[in-house]
Formats: sequence, structure tokens, C-alpha cells
Amino acid sequence: AAESIYDMVRKKFNGRKKALEALDAAQGKPKDSPEVLALAQELDMAEAYDERFKEQLRAEWATVQTQASDSGGSASNTITGPVTGNMVQARDIHGDIRFGS
Repeated sequence: AAESIYDMVRKKFNGRKKALEALDAAQGKPKDSPEVLALAQELDMAEAYDERFKEQLRAEWATVQTQASDSGGSASNTITGPVTGNMVQARDIHGDIRFGS
């Protein structure tokens, strides 16, 4: 999934030399490095101009984060979009779940 994020960003940055350089420079760097911060600025700019890209990027990132947390045996619940009605996020449930009175 992380590769798909990279590919998505690379495609979005196509034709933007500075943005592509930031993407390449950030690989393998610590999250607080100047290279990663420069990439974050380029991503912020891309998201500001393209709401669809922003939504796709954040959805893909949520998927990556979920997969990473799932590998440790923990529970992970992800809900996207508007939610109406009742919803429960839980791991191991023993017994009933009831809403209302």
C-alpha cells in the first residue's frame, strides 16, 4: 500500500521538478528532517489545489496505517464517509450490544 501512495504522489507531482525532487530527497529520511518537511509542504500545496487528490491520499494513508497497526495483533476499525445511526468500534465482544433503551 505504501508503494501505491508513492506512485500516486509521483503521478500528481509529474511535471513539477521541485516537488519530484522533494519526494526523492525524503526517501529514508527521519520524519523531522528538512527533506521530509519540504515534501510535506509540497503535499500541502497539492492538496490545497486538488480536493480529490487530498481525499484519495488521506484514504490511502489511512489504509496503510490500519495495515501497520493490524500486524501487531491489535484491533483496528476504520470508518470513512458520513455515518448515520449507531456504530460500535470494539475488539473482543462477549455478550450483547444494545443501543437506546
